[in-house]
Amino acid sequence: MRSHDFSRLPAAVSRRGFLKTAAGAAAAIAAPGVMAAPATVSLRCSISQPADQQSAQYIWYERFAADLKQSAGDRIRVDIFPNGQLGKESDVVQQVRLGSIDMMITGSSIWATALPELALLDMGFVFDSWEHVNKSVDAGVGDQFNKLLQSRTGCTFIGWGNHFNARSVYTKKVVEHDSDLKNVKLRVLPTPIFVETFKLMGAIPTPIPINELYTAVQTGVVDGFEHDAATVLSSKFNEVVSNCWLTNHLFSPSITAIGKRGLGKVPADLQPVFLKAAQEASLYQREVAGTKGKQALAELEKQGIKFHPMEPGERQRLRQAMEDKLWPSVTAQYPVTKPMLDIINKSRA
Repeated sequence: MRSHDFSRLPAAVSRRGFLKTAAGAAAAIAAPGVMAAPATVSLRCSISQPADQQSAQYIWYERFAADLKQSAGDRIRVDIFPNGQLGKESDVVQQVRLGSIDMMITGSSIWATALPELALLDMGFVFDSWEHVNKSVDAGVGDQFNKLLQSRTGCTFIGWGNHFNARSVYTKKVVEHDSDLKNVKLRVLPTPIFVETFKLMGAIPTPIPINELYTAVQTGVVDGFEHDAATVLSSKFNEVVSNCWLTNHLFSPSITAIGKRGLGKVPADLQPVFLKAAQEASLYQREVAGTKGKQALAELEKQGIKFHPMEPGERQRLRQAMEDKLWPSVTAQYPVTKPMLDIINKSRA
């Protein structure tokens, strides 16, 4: 190795450079924390909804990010990507599993591709209210699904929130009873559990992508659809229907999932406050969602939708039909869900 002759450097320069270096080293030794300050951990979180106060997903994220900022400062940051910027929800699920996207907030049914047992939560009339959902989730259903997800994919459900409304039936013509649904073509989610639910209710279930729904109703491809009021309002679906049979047939939770690699980025000493922030965001979002749901229903009525509440006796009859003919098929196919269904039934008011 060639030696360096520092004696050839101008004395003033070499001395000045040495003193700077020495001073810098001394400062680093005297204050190691300054040099060793941990870098900010950055996580990417996907939602399909807009980043505003009319989004159940964003409301959860906003509270979560604020709590995390307060408890962890600048050590961890979660960046939101709204409006499906990172891809379709089904694709984002796979990206969260792989670790190329860290987190996502979505409806529970979206994760059924990775955890088909979640079909339990999409069974018609399995829940009576959001209070019933929350009580069931907090009584063990959430933990059991989380353990399944972790063992199956390595991902973790860190938040269980609500949507603004349960799903109900929206149609052009007046529907007040299940007998009125006979031969009515309804757009439903393209899952077997949704199709079977509406077959039992007498309709002709017709799976159609959500981005094609407005035109499909407008042109008569379908006679109506089932969805939640807030989505009907934000997507302007109320422009192509006039009536709502207020069935409240599905209370589907909103969940936040984080991948194994994503959670692994969170320093060990920050994981407790990270998970606590998620829990606090869930409790907060549930409260706000209830208020937002009532506002959405009131606004739809103001804009001309006529609501026809389902009669309690008819709801009980339809729930019994689902319990007899639909629910057993799910618990038989996925036996691990039977104890969860027992918790849900015990939590029923």
